[in-house]
Amino acid sequence: MTELYKKHKGTLEKAIEVCRKRYSWSPFIDNPSAKIHGEEALKNGKAAFEAHLGRSFDLDQPGTIGRVGHEISPYTQAPLNIDYPKADVDQLFSAAKAALPAWRDAGPAARAGVIIEILTRLSQETFENAFATMHTAGQSFPMAFAGSGSNALDRGMEALAHAMIAQREVPENALWEKNFGKDTIRLQKDYRLMPRGVGLVICCATFPAWNAYPAMVASLATGNPVIVKPHPNGILPMAIAVRRFREILNDCGFDPNLVLLAADEISAPVTKQLIHHPGCAIVDFTGSARFGQWVEENSGRSLVYTETAGVNSVIVESAHDLTAVITSVARTLCLFSAQMCTSPQNIYIPAQGVRDGDRLVPYEEVVERLVAEVKSLSENIKIAPNLFGALQSDVSLKLLEDLEKRGAERGTILKAHHAYDHPDFPQARTATPLMIELDISDRDFYQEEVFAPVAFVIKAKNREQALAQATSDVQTHGAIASYFYSSDPDFLSSGQNAFAEAGASLTCNLTGNMPLNFAAAYSDYHVTGLNPAGNACLADLAFVADRFRIVQIRYPMS
Repeated sequence: MTELYKKHKGTLEKAIEVCRKRYSWSPFIDNPSAKIHGEEALKNGKAAFEAHLGRSFDLDQPGTIGRVGHEISPYTQAPLNIDYPKADVDQLFSAAKAALPAWRDAGPAARAGVIIEILTRLSQETFENAFATMHTAGQSFPMAFAGSGSNALDRGMEALAHAMIAQREVPENALWEKNFGKDTIRLQKDYRLMPRGVGLVICCATFPAWNAYPAMVASLATGNPVIVKPHPNGILPMAIAVRRFREILNDCGFDPNLVLLAADEISAPVTKQLIHHPGCAIVDFTGSARFGQWVEENSGRSLVYTETAGVNSVIVESAHDLTAVITSVARTLCLFSAQMCTSPQNIYIPAQGVRDGDRLVPYEEVVERLVAEVKSLSENIKIAPNLFGALQSDVSLKLLEDLEKRGAERGTILKAHHAYDHPDFPQARTATPLMIELDISDRDFYQEEVFAPVAFVIKAKNREQALAQATSDVQTHGAIASYFYSSDPDFLSSGQNAFAEAGASLTCNLTGNMPLNFAAAYSDYHVTGLNPAGNACLADLAFVADRFRIVQIRYPMS
């Protein structure tokens, strides 16, 4: 497939350059505007999504022993009524293993050409996948368009770029000479890149493609087949993607079983069976911290990459414009109903207040203004649908109800959670943030991630105590993103050093239209691997380089 490599070589080299220099770039479009895509794109994408409803989704993959599928839309709370192939695990691994040799032997360049062709074709179907993501994950349509479209595809392209960098570091051969006594030994050394084996990609419910694409591409680019295990309520977005992967692989002359789907149901999960299978060589997991820990501890000899969750903190110590800070923090608390691994949860405010320019704003006023801004966003029906989206699971609602009851006993309910009325989907499962004020001593209450729209406003004795507690929580409970506001250069430096020592990435003094927790492919290193929130990073060389090994063959040259 050298033709595809030649076709996409410019894009690949650009991606490699951007990964090295870390600036903003994308070959994909993240805006669903009709001015860009034409008037029919939205309508056609919705029709393509609706065509799946109430039907069997066929993949023509081996090992089918039944059908599964019980997805429910967070917006209609009605079943999608789509069933998917239930596969025999042994047959999946056998098929994937059989597909490996030809893919391995094709080499990095040919594989890269095919992968970019796949990503390009997927980008042309973003509207369909956005609706599928919306009605399984609960994202708003604009977020789903970006999150399962350009942003996810960029993460895949980023993984491919790093895979090419890593593989290009290994020469195909070398001539080696050394004198041993009177003899000069001349050896020809050939180096072969050997994939580890079948990769398993375990997807999360809320951002299926964003985490799956880089994992899939990282394994495929280095010669490994992949089995994709979607969340039981998020099968459709990944089934659409898997079908496209398989079609293009087949069109390019490769075995489509390089990419397979392992769909299951909550009542009959197959994840542990897949992980324990002797053919499983690589595991990519995105999901809860509890199950992620189990994966890390029970994957045997498999190579394991995890992104789970942690306790993301905000420290508000001082600011040049406190209103701008409050606006940014409030919007990020509301974004997708805090169902993102980078959503802030614990907000530390010093008891003596926050300096805003020349004025010291009392603690109580800071809290009141933050709560008022969240309430304002919650009551603005014009922006609420795109800002909050819907809750992916009933479990989040139950968490909110339990926390509100316990929070009233332990602290102060600053704002109760409540549903907002979605103008297009009256049955949508929605919730605005629950805000609870706690003392910093209430550690058992706020030291665990809550996968729901919850914010703990934590009163610290002083700024030093706030910093010490937030960074201690990173080390003990993990964090994927942390946020820090200070106009004091010395304290800002102390905060940067403390979070770095704790192994957490930090965003400082960011305000404006960009969401605090936006993670940019090719530039942001997502997850450090230095705290309990995950051991992998999207994306760096470490994310790809160990997915292949090197076998050398040496022989004397006459």
